[in-house]
Amino acid sequence: MDNNIRNTKVEKQYGEDQIQVLEGLEAVRKRPGMYIGSTSSRGLHHLVYEIMDNSIDEALAGYCDTITVIINKDNSITNIDNGRGIPVGIHPKMGIPTLEVVHTVLHAGGKFGGDGYKVSGGLHGVGASVVNALSENMIVEVSREGKVYNQTYQRGVPVTEVKCIGETDSTGTKTTFKPDLEIFDDTIYDFDVLLQRFRELAFLNKGVTIILRDERESEPVEKVLHYEGGISSFVEYINKNKEVLHENIIYLEGSKDDAEVEVALQYTTAYAEYIFSFANNIGTTEGGMHLTGFKAALTKVINDYARKTNMLKENEKNLTGEDVREGLTAVISVKLSEPQFEGQTKTKLGNAEIRTLVENAVSEKLNYMMEENPKEARMILDKCLSASRAREAARKAREMTRRKSALESTTLPGKLADCSEKNASKCEIYIVEGDSAGGSAKQGRDRKFQAILPLWGKMLNVEKARLDKVYGNDKLTPVITALGTGIGPDMDVDRLRYHKVIIMADADVDGSHIRTLLLTFFFRHMRPLIEQGHIYIAQPPLYKVKLGKEEIYAYNDKDLDKIINERGIKREELTGNIQRYKGLGEMNSEQLWETTMNPETRTMLRVELEDAVAADEIFTVLMGDRVEPRKEFISMYAKKVTNLDI
Repeated sequence: MDNNIRNTKVEKQYGEDQIQVLEGLEAVRKRPGMYIGSTSSRGLHHLVYEIMDNSIDEALAGYCDTITVIINKDNSITNIDNGRGIPVGIHPKMGIPTLEVVHTVLHAGGKFGGDGYKVSGGLHGVGASVVNALSENMIVEVSREGKVYNQTYQRGVPVTEVKCIGETDSTGTKTTFKPDLEIFDDTIYDFDVLLQRFRELAFLNKGVTIILRDERESEPVEKVLHYEGGISSFVEYINKNKEVLHENIIYLEGSKDDAEVEVALQYTTAYAEYIFSFANNIGTTEGGMHLTGFKAALTKVINDYARKTNMLKENEKNLTGEDVREGLTAVISVKLSEPQFEGQTKTKLGNAEIRTLVENAVSEKLNYMMEENPKEARMILDKCLSASRAREAARKAREMTRRKSALESTTLPGKLADCSEKNASKCEIYIVEGDSAGGSAKQGRDRKFQAILPLWGKMLNVEKARLDKVYGNDKLTPVITALGTGIGPDMDVDRLRYHKVIIMADADVDGSHIRTLLLTFFFRHMRPLIEQGHIYIAQPPLYKVKLGKEEIYAYNDKDLDKIINERGIKREELTGNIQRYKGLGEMNSEQLWETTMNPETRTMLRVELEDAVAADEIFTVLMGDRVEPRKEFISMYAKKVTNLDI
C-alpha cells in the first residue's frame, strides 16, 4: 500500500512545540463523569484505556511496537511502551516542562494540529491529565534522547520536579498510577475486561504486541496479544464458534491521501449479521460514513454479480441490504488524520470523504474477488437468495401480527394487562414467567403505569431461526405486539409503548433460561432497546428472614450475610425462620409489590451493551448450533457455579 499510515513514521520532529495547549485543567475531580463517563467500574477501566491510547498513537505513528500493561498487587496500573517518549523540555508557551504540561493541563497534547501525529485515537487530548487528576498518585518515567526522566504527582498536582535520573539507550514512556478511592466506588481491576479491549486493539493494529500481566495472584497471569493477520484474524476470532460458509476470509484495503481503509469479511450459516466498525481504533457503535459506504458497495456488487451470472432473473427484484448481509461477519477499520466524530461519545463517524473511499475500495476489490473465485461467490449468492425468500415470508408474517396503530388496544395480546397511562416515557411493562406469577403481578401492580405480560413455557431460541420463524412464534408474538416497535430492519424505537421493559423470571435454572432466551431475542432483533437503556431485569428477593414479628428480605447471599452480621446472630439460629424463594409464584401480590415492583423500594438491573463483540461471542456460544464451544464454556466456569438449582 502506498500510504500505509499504520507503519509509516511521521517524518516530523516530536518536540516541545508540537504540544498545543487549549485550556487549563479544571473541575475534573469535581465532575469526573464529564471526562470518563462514570466513577463506576466502567470509568475505572477507562483510565487504563486513556493511557493505553497514547501508546497506541505512538504505534500508529510508526514508533512503537510493544506495549505492556501490568496490574500491580495494590491494583495500581503500570503502562510501558517503547515509543519516542513524551517531550520533557520547557514548553515554549507555558514555560514549564512539557511532561508536566501533558499531565496537568487539560486538552494539552500532540494531537491538535501539531505535526506529532497524523492519526490519533485520543482525539480530545484529555487522557494523561484526567487520569492524573483522578489518581491518588502517578509516576511518569520517560526514556528519551539518551536519558531517563521522571516526575511524581498526587491527585494531579506535581510533587517533584522533572528530573534526570539516569542514562539509557532505549526510548519510551512508563506510567504508573493508582486510582483514587475518594473518586471511584471501587478500585479493583477486572483482568478479563482489560483483556477484551486489548485483544481488540491488537487485532486493529497489525504487528503490535500488547502484553497484559496480572501480578495480584501468587502465580502472575500473563497474556501476549499479537496478530499478524490484523482484522482478518479478528473475523476469524469472532467466527471461531460459528459454522463458516467459505474458509478463506475476504480482505480488502484501499487508501487515499492520509486515509486508509481495511475490510475483512466472511459469511457463516447464521442468520444474524455481525458488523463491527472502527475509526482510529475507536469502536463506532452508531456506525457512520464508513459503514454506509461499505453497505452500499456490498449490496451493489452482489446484485451486479447475481445479474451477470443470471442467478437473479430479469423479472426478479434486486436483493436488499438485509438479504446480502445475512450471516455476514465483517470488520471495517479506517484510519484518518482528521476524524469528525458526532458527539463526545465518539460513536459515529461523520467524514463524508471516507464513504467514497470505502465504497470505491470495496466495490473494486470485492468484485475482483468474486470474479476470481466463482465457487465461493456462488455460495454467498445462494445464501443471499435464501435470505430474500425468507424475508418475503417474514413480511407476510409481519403483516399478520403488526398492530394497526399504537393507540388501538384491540390488537394487543389477550393476556396483556395494560396500564392506563398513555405517555410511554412513564410506562413500564413486566414480562413475567408463568401464569401464577403473572396473577400476583397483576394484582400487586400500580395499574396507572405498570403493564403485565405473562409468558408460559419456553420461547423460540432466535439464535437458530430466521425472522419469519420469529414472527410465527406464539411465545414471542405477544412480546412483539405489546412493545409496538416491530423487529429487525423495520424496527422503530419511537413507537415503543413502554420505556421500561422489565424481565421478571424465577431465580432458578428455568427462570435463567427464559431470561437468556428473551435477552437473545432482544439482542438479535431489537438491539436498539438495549443500546438505549430500555431493558431491565427485575431482582426479586431470594430469602425472607423472620426475626420475631419482623420480616426482612435478602436479595442475594451477600445481603443475607449482612443481615446476620448486623443482627449479631448465627446462621443456624435462623433454621425454620428463613424461606428461600424458588419462584415468583410463592410471593403474594403485596410481597411482590413491596420487594420487586415498587419504584421506591425495588432493585433492578439495567441491561447495558458495553462490548458488542463480547456480547455476540457469549450469545453464539450459549445459544448457537455448535455444542463443543458450549461444553468448553461449561467446563471452564463449572467450579464457579453456586446454587445451580436448590
